[in-house]
Amino acid sequence: MAYLSPVVVQRVEAAAVAALAVVVTVAVGYPWWSLLALFLVFDLSMLGYLRGPRLGAACYNLAHSYLVPAALGVVAVVAAGFGDRIDWIGILAVAWAFHIAVDRAVGYGLKTAEGFEHTHLGLIGKARQAALTRRQERDNTR
Repeated sequence: MAYLSPVVVQRVEAAAVAALAVVVTVAVGYPWWSLLALFLVFDLSMLGYLRGPRLGAACYNLAHSYLVPAALGVVAVVAAGFGDRIDWIGILAVAWAFHIAVDRAVGYGLKTAEGFEHTHLGLIGKARQAALTRRQERDNTR
């Protein structure tokens, strides 16, 4: 059996969550375009980086954790169970989970206080490219 790294498994799981969010959106009758319309709203959390990497990481991680959208989803489901559909909460919850899942599927993980390019899924952006270049140079000198 082939070994899959934990990062690959997490990224595949995230893709499955994103697909599930699309299915839930359509099945419940929410407008499909709401996933796209709200997609970048959750990245406003990056504004915390204007005050430094520690606050930036904290803001980003709060907005990119499944905890809040899951809680909103519970509120929407419980309200619907009592006959009071609060669609905007449900749409927000699903769109938020979709955003997080897509981010994780493409490699944007939770941030560390070292900076935006340091995530729990590994380096991204210029930091990743620099690390790859250093590794290639080290391998070439052997």
